[in-house]
Amino acid sequence: MNFKALSLVLLLAGAGTVQAAEGQLSIGTEGAYPPWSMADASGNVTGYDADVGNLLCQKLAMKCKFVVQAFDGLIPALKAKRFDVIISGMSITQDRKKEIDFSVGYAELANMFVVPKSSELAGLKDIDALLKGLDGKSIGVQTGTTHAHFVEKRIPSANLKTYDTLENMQIDLASGRIDAAFADASALQDFLSKPDGKDFQFVDVKVQSKFDSTLGEGIGVGISKDNSELKAKVDKALCELVADGSIGKSSQKWFKMDISRPCN
Repeated sequence: MNFKALSLVLLLAGAGTVQAAEGQLSIGTEGAYPPWSMADASGNVTGYDADVGNLLCQKLAMKCKFVVQAFDGLIPALKAKRFDVIISGMSITQDRKKEIDFSVGYAELANMFVVPKSSELAGLKDIDALLKGLDGKSIGVQTGTTHAHFVEKRIPSANLKTYDTLENMQIDLASGRIDAAFADASALQDFLSKPDGKDFQFVDVKVQSKFDSTLGEGIGVGISKDNSELKAKVDKALCELVADGSIGKSSQKWFKMDISRPCN
């Protein structure tokens, strides 16, 4: 999203604390992480998480208001009460739970590395061999993500490159300035489907959250710690939306698979 559009959205959200309007749920989202959330120049938000937000608002009989915010600023902005919740492909992790509360997880998707087809890493199929092969390599991740924490912990000798947006990371990958990129599979599939991604491929190793706790406990809605009433309502609504297939239907639309995470 360009700077002018981002500035406009933030201006509309207010320079300081935004008080929750009666009957309205304000939702912080990145808007630059397809297909999870994308914002156009007018600040209109689409994508999987926009669908989840709209479904949640319908279930709660509230009106949605989306506020676009850089991913690494979402938690500080929530704590400053600039919006009511975060819905932005955010993994539930122990570190984040020290800062904010989370709803039940509503989605989970494997994390994967993308490398040039010519890379010696391209044919690997074992997680241990892949981690060893990434020693000393330049690896791109988005700032403030579980992917960044995973690389820091599991591949400490890697040259970690952090980016404010997925798009900027992909530009460096396509230009050869980094050896590999690490993100959730859906986000990287978007890159591979474009002309810039024609000479790249997934390493055939899916890194699930159960492999390392840094990758979290699924994707959840971020909620302020002092808002237990809202958390209870959101939890109930999400469980119902997963159970009735609404969230699964949306994930089929955006990911061509059901990534919804059952409550039980």
